[in-house]
Amino acid sequence: MNLESPTVTVEKSPEAVFSFLSDVKNFEKLMPENISKFEVLSEDTFLFALKGMPEIVLKKKELIAPNKIVLGAAGGKIDFSLTGLITELGEERSEVQLLFHGEFNAMMAMMIKGPISKFIETLASNIPGSI
Repeated sequence: MNLESPTVTVEKSPEAVFSFLSDVKNFEKLMPENISKFEVLSEDTFLFALKGMPEIVLKKKELIAPNKIVLGAAGGKIDFSLTGLITELGEERSEVQLLFHGEFNAMMAMMIKGPISKFIETLASNIPGSI
């Protein structure tokens, strides 16, 4: 299953956006209002939970400065990745899009597609006001 967030414009350089997204503790600022738990486990791993959902641990898997950050599931039953793509629009202007990729059976995909789409949309829309 592949999902894409809307593309958001940020009035910061790609380097500034990359630096912000590279620091896992900053993801707390991007989380939706229904977050029930957020914990930094190490410099490249964090745990979060949304109300009524299981805890999810994400770990930095790949960093390509200043254009790409890949976070992946660290353990757990579900294997997926969240990729942030950063495109330069000008010296102090960037575009960011989040991509979600996961391998799920048809039943699971049907159940989680809506909530995950809304989740990555919220993360993306919170980026411009958080940096």
